[in-house]
Amino acid sequence: MKTALYPMPTPKVYVKEYNPTIGHIAVNTGTFAEPGKPKPLAGMVEIYNPSARKYLLFSGIMKNIPFFFIVVAWGLCAPGANAQELKIPEPSTAQRIEQEFGLGKITITYSRPNAKGRKILGNIEPYGLVWRTGANAATKVRLTDSIQIEGHTLPAGEYALFTIPDPKEWTVIFNKAADQWGAYAYDSTKDALRFKVRPGKQDKKLETFTIQFANMLTDHGELQVLWENTVLSMQLQTDVDARVMANIDQAMQGPKKPYYRAAIYYYNHNKDLNKALAWMQEWDKTQPNQYNVKYWLAKIQLKLGDKAAAIASANEGLKLASSEPNAEYIRMNKEILKEAQ
Repeated sequence: MKTALYPMPTPKVYVKEYNPTIGHIAVNTGTFAEPGKPKPLAGMVEIYNPSARKYLLFSGIMKNIPFFFIVVAWGLCAPGANAQELKIPEPSTAQRIEQEFGLGKITITYSRPNAKGRKILGNIEPYGLVWRTGANAATKVRLTDSIQIEGHTLPAGEYALFTIPDPKEWTVIFNKAADQWGAYAYDSTKDALRFKVRPGKQDKKLETFTIQFANMLTDHGELQVLWENTVLSMQLQTDVDARVMANIDQAMQGPKKPYYRAAIYYYNHNKDLNKALAWMQEWDKTQPNQYNVKYWLAKIQLKLGDKAAAIASANEGLKLASSEPNAEYIRMNKEILKEAQ
């Protein structure tokens, strides 16, 4: 097949089809002529790139020229071919959610199809078959730290999240081949984890497929998959306490001792309150005019049963917060005073 590249002619040509991404696709009927140029034969195929203001002429019968090769040749021979882009909304919109959990972070990237009046689970997405758990590319899960999910350990890394829906019991799969389109290339030999979960029901029908985190605390929470009237909840856990305690012990050996944050951790997790009090008092010596420090001193003292000391610290905190003023710490120090009466 011969090709010829020449400047855009003055006469108009008949456009059989127009695509804004690749330009005009024209079928020359033999009426085209330009001074000094040969007259193309009937059936020749021309592609016009508006950016380059040039035609690419293919000799031959159009039905014998695959569309793919026309597009490729047009792209190679006409600079600026990618200047035109057609942006349209995706039918299944993409979402990326991040959740801090324990000492790490969980990131989920997925696409969200809509029911659009159709019966989805058990119909459009059949029971018993591996599903990408969303639309377009397989849902991707990234962990910066290992977690426990439904009692199973899932190490840090990137995974594709597949499921096998079932009216009574779903199979959940984390696959090591994170970058996949759909579930077409799913390979069970690359599974990192597979377990079963019983689905639940919700009263209100959900139009848009949703993945979300719920009831997230420091060391446990839920990962939920929801669509239509189905809710799939997976329990998440992380063994963070022993690691935090080890981190605190190590940090206390260094030059910059984390008295304030360590004392708050001890208070919130029912550790040694006398040690927490000593640390907060050390921090108070370096920050004597901080109402937040006085507030935490009062909380620790009250939890230890020393109401007089708690009242004294809360009154100092209230005075400092009022001078700024800081409404939040005014309220919280007043709550300590009320509780200590």
